[in-house]
Amino acid sequence: QVQLVESGGGLVQAGGSLRLSCAASGRTFSTYNMGWFRQAPGKEREFVAAISWTGRGTYYTDSVKGRFTVSRDNAKNTVYLQMNSLKPEDTAVYYCAAHLGVVATQEPNDYNYWGQGTQVTVSS
Repeated sequence: QVQLVESGGGLVQAGGSLRLSCAASGRTFSTYNMGWFRQAPGKEREFVAAISWTGRGTYYTDSVKGRFTVSRDNAKNTVYLQMNSLKPEDTAVYYCAAHLGVVATQEPNDYNYWGQGTQVTVSS
């Protein structure tokens, strides 16, 4: 069982930065692949970024490549999403999620555990 709690969301102007954190409970965090997803009003939840359990594999959706960076600190049971050059279209509720597997995936249905989400609002 893994419990996830996101933090770090807020209101920021376009071009600004935010760093989201996702703190995980449990002693097996280091064995989980971690993903970040987002959901804007009226839209489906979409993949943003993922990092493998080893930390050596990172994956991004095209719209955030070069702007967002996913990382993890297994000693702190925490995964991060550094978001730079934010755009109004990045506005959404951001969720972190965890799943076991050989590699991290982009499919929400593969993820077993989800946080409650944190709101990110980017003003123009």
